[in-house]
Amino acid sequence: MDQKEDIFRKAEKLLAEKQLSIESSDRSRPWGGFYVVKEEQASRFIRTFFPSLKVADFQKFSKLSPKLLMVAPERRLSWQYHHRRSEIWRVIHGTVGVIVSDTDEQGPVRVLVEGDSISLNEGERHRLVGLDNWAVLAEIWQHTKPGEPSDEEDIVRLEDDFGR
Repeated sequence: MDQKEDIFRKAEKLLAEKQLSIESSDRSRPWGGFYVVKEEQASRFIRTFFPSLKVADFQKFSKLSPKLLMVAPERRLSWQYHHRRSEIWRVIHGTVGVIVSDTDEQGPVRVLVEGDSISLNEGERHRLVGLDNWAVLAEIWQHTKPGEPSDEEDIVRLEDDFGR
């Protein structure tokens, strides 16, 4: 079994153990892939993967989208931002790099280890960077425009290693 298949299998097993249901998945991303957890389980997802946060902290958002991201070694997600969402990430396995900026200029890579989390504001530029091994992150999209939820079309790519 290859490493990608193994990390996805472990992530799927973890979600099942935590009684979180997968709504959809994508294993074909050039940087790895993800599992989307059912939105109605957002509170359980927060309690499970973001123990330092309170579910009440998210009540101002009309919609939340919980996901697990699997980031491949030495792969970078696009340098991007969003108009209709903020995000919170927490590393639950491995280490990953992150670049964050208020401008289009990329700064240095900051290394996040298991247990570290980061909050990204709407419009804030960001990029995940795979390091030496696979990493798994819990992610919550916090939709900031009621009635107009964020989706994959809400990605403004400033730079992309894969020509998207």
